[in-house]
Amino acid sequence: MANQSLTVDGKNVEFGNERNLLEVIRKAKIELPTFCYHSELSVYGACRLCMVDVKGRGLLPACSTPPEKGMEVSTGTEQIRRLRKIIVELLLASHNHACPTCAKSTNCQLQALAKRMGVSEVRFKSRSKPAPKDESAPSIVRDPNKCVLCGDCVRVCSEIQGIGAIDFAYRGSSAAVIPAFGKNLKEVECVHCGQCARVCPTGALLPKSEISKVWKAVEDKDLLVVAQVAPAVRVAIGEQFGLEPGTTMSGQIVAALKAMGFDKVFDTSFAADLTVIEETEEFLARVAKGERLPQFTSCCPAWVKYVEQYHPELLPQLSSCKSPQQMFGSVAKEIYARQLGLPREKIFVVSVMPCTAKKFKAGRPEFSSNGNRDVDCVITTQELALMIEERGLSFRTLEPESFDLPLGFKTGAGVIFGNSGGVAEAALRYAAEKLSGQNGQHLEFTAVRGDAAVRAAQIKIKDKTLRVAVVNGLAAAKKLLEAMKKGEASYDFVEVMACPGGCIGGAGQPVYKHPQVRGKRASGLYDNDKMLQLHKSQENPYIAELYSAELGKPGSEKAHRLLHTWHCNQRRIHGHGMDFSPSGEKGVTVDVCFGTSCMLKGSQTLFKSLAEHVQREGLSDKVGLKASFCFENCGKGPVVKIDGKRLEKCTRETAMAELKKALEGK
Repeated sequence: MANQSLTVDGKNVEFGNERNLLEVIRKAKIELPTFCYHSELSVYGACRLCMVDVKGRGLLPACSTPPEKGMEVSTGTEQIRRLRKIIVELLLASHNHACPTCAKSTNCQLQALAKRMGVSEVRFKSRSKPAPKDESAPSIVRDPNKCVLCGDCVRVCSEIQGIGAIDFAYRGSSAAVIPAFGKNLKEVECVHCGQCARVCPTGALLPKSEISKVWKAVEDKDLLVVAQVAPAVRVAIGEQFGLEPGTTMSGQIVAALKAMGFDKVFDTSFAADLTVIEETEEFLARVAKGERLPQFTSCCPAWVKYVEQYHPELLPQLSSCKSPQQMFGSVAKEIYARQLGLPREKIFVVSVMPCTAKKFKAGRPEFSSNGNRDVDCVITTQELALMIEERGLSFRTLEPESFDLPLGFKTGAGVIFGNSGGVAEAALRYAAEKLSGQNGQHLEFTAVRGDAAVRAAQIKIKDKTLRVAVVNGLAAAKKLLEAMKKGEASYDFVEVMACPGGCIGGAGQPVYKHPQVRGKRASGLYDNDKMLQLHKSQENPYIAELYSAELGKPGSEKAHRLLHTWHCNQRRIHGHGMDFSPSGEKGVTVDVCFGTSCMLKGSQTLFKSLAEHVQREGLSDKVGLKASFCFENCGKGPVVKIDGKRLEKCTRETAMAELKKALEGK
């Protein structure tokens, strides 16, 4: 599109591919206030803070108005300033004012707008009634009293992640943003990615803090407290202290943790190197046999939960490898503890992660031994910054210190895990050497890099061509899976990360609004890779020693016990389901699964047929019909329970025969 021009506050401004007036005005170096606008999301236009005066048209929202040649736009008239101030006051009137004790304080968009608009008092009374805080989920805290109905969380959950675990409900003054069926976050299909908390402009959605647990452990003299720091943290934490995104602060992070009282500080990139070897060996074995392909990565806990909830048929294709965080926990509690002569209960492992889903992951029952978790606590980059401030440390001026050995040594392959495409590239560096039999070659696979939601590449190694796909954002993953099912796409290896940009865009990172921030963080990690002497996981000498002394070879029985896990179908909605025609205590209960997989296999049609039969035969007082959300047996749907007896791959005839038998028994 050829450049055209319009005027903004009397100045001529050219525009080309800008989607709306807001982008054109910001191009003119005027930062219009916004509350509900995110360049990554659809335009919602709810807050009206970006109103401008367009000559001949009056007041229009800049975010939803396309630019036109010759427009004359005014952005700061007295009428507009007064209107913006009233809007902020109205938002504050329906908002909990406990700002000094809010975790979002100083980083709250509403707080910043109130200061910018010169709001010194709120002239409107709140009519909302206090609602209970939802702290049920392990990753996210939801405080409805701080929600201003901007809809940012609703859109990111639906548009970026394709989940829709949270949405608008009710009307008028009763309008609210709540999880499905009014349940708590823990009881719905939330995958704990935390992107809702990332875009929430207030403190209505926040990562769940574990800071107090960490301080308690640090002060316990009977514990050896160790930290593992994820690669994405080092290129983002500086933003909390005024540094440019992408600035590497590994040394200062180690120094800060040591000053706080941590006994050892290790690097999760070490475990990422370990993951590369185990996962790539698993992949090469599948390629050799030509089975269970494509192999999907399993590093991202939000993606794993998504597969367990929505695509259980793909579970055999999901890598059985634990995530680097959990591999580190296993090695630290089982091997490192033994080497130190300590029981696993005496080592307290704290993960510093860019991700909120890691909190959920660490608490899963399969990642513990006799009730003792492999990873005891997970704190985010934001939480680490708060701890540094609470401890009174001058982070920027700290003398850098090194990660401890042996679990602090890494290669560049482990570091780039923090980027979307990093897992695939690290695996290719290993696979290329194994398939070609040549060392020192294939150091970079730039074809899998980038910021597009879906990227695909064909990598030719000797006489073998590997088809690789890289996805970030679960909505994009859903589209890719649909294309694969239709035969429109075919791959050997698929990397999926739930957060935009991968771990660098995790919800536990410093809050950002512009996607360019992710690009700078990504560049920081690739620069880290270049500055290290070793770039392939198989070159890590401490990994080689671990295999030699403890694990034997990749994929060995001991390696599987410590470094691999299993995946199983998870129900999306927890609760009792819905009763459509309750029977009495002496009646027969027919319970039909309405989970996604069973729905696709015809459970809705089966339910309708059963309901018609009950009504036609006059059995409404004897048969109770119920729809449940999931029986966690999706591979054998549709599933029906009749008086507790489970019928798998149930047909109408099977259900009718069992119902007749149950009625005769009554």
